[in-house]
Amino acid sequence: MKNELNESVAFLKQKGMLNPEIGIILGTGLGKLVKNIEVEVVLPYSEIAGFGAATVEFHEGQLIYGKIEGTQVVVMQGRYHFYEGYSMQQIVFPVRVMKLLGVSKLFVSNAAGCMNLNWSKGDLMLIKDHINTFPSHPLRGPNLDNLGSRFPDMSGTYSNELRTLLKIIAEKRNIVLREGVYVSAQGPMLETPAEYRYLKSIGGDAVGMSTIPEVIAAIHSGIEVVAISVLTDECDPDNLKVVNIEEIIEIAGRSEIKLIELIIELIKNLKNE
Repeated sequence: MKNELNESVAFLKQKGMLNPEIGIILGTGLGKLVKNIEVEVVLPYSEIAGFGAATVEFHEGQLIYGKIEGTQVVVMQGRYHFYEGYSMQQIVFPVRVMKLLGVSKLFVSNAAGCMNLNWSKGDLMLIKDHINTFPSHPLRGPNLDNLGSRFPDMSGTYSNELRTLLKIIAEKRNIVLREGVYVSAQGPMLETPAEYRYLKSIGGDAVGMSTIPEVIAAIHSGIEVVAISVLTDECDPDNLKVVNIEEIIEIAGRSEIKLIELIIELIKNLKNE
């Protein structure tokens, strides 16, 4: 793993990906941020050692390097999911590469189901905490001592500073920004009514099939993390409607404008600190 990471990092530096400050992971249907990047380098995952092909529809599968508001960023346009057959080590490999390239802050986005019945599909949810139900773990196996400690602390996983800043930005720009707990499901199927009841009963506000592995790897590596879910479907177990991927993409696309606004304003604010 260490050799593969070093090989990937050396390759990306040779291609011009030097010292990015912020990493961004774009979730399902959330790829339009790319239009706001002063793009310098674009590489398909298939050309990067250690990166697998993104197999999910609406995930472009490319690594983008450039500037947003003068800040150097590296962006994953498309991610890997456990249900695609990837190991946890493969899923978090790009996050570890980001760390070794120089990333100190990571913004993660996803599309998720909404289990909080006081909210609506199309809302944005700032993740304040998570519940991990994946059957495997990105830190399982030998520890990568060059990245972090064997037993990383997860008590402050989602940065209080970055969350506070995003809430201030959202209020100033009249963007509804919920805040809640994200719970994982391995997928690819959506949940049954009984599963939604259970996930809600243990404290979940939103459910999705990604994000938590990348966040764990980022925290292990000493990267500051903030994450937002776009709530694309309502998961009321007593009034559950059939949902298809096209509808999820459509709702994600409509809400993406607000998400992009928050990301850009966050980067502006961080640059001015």
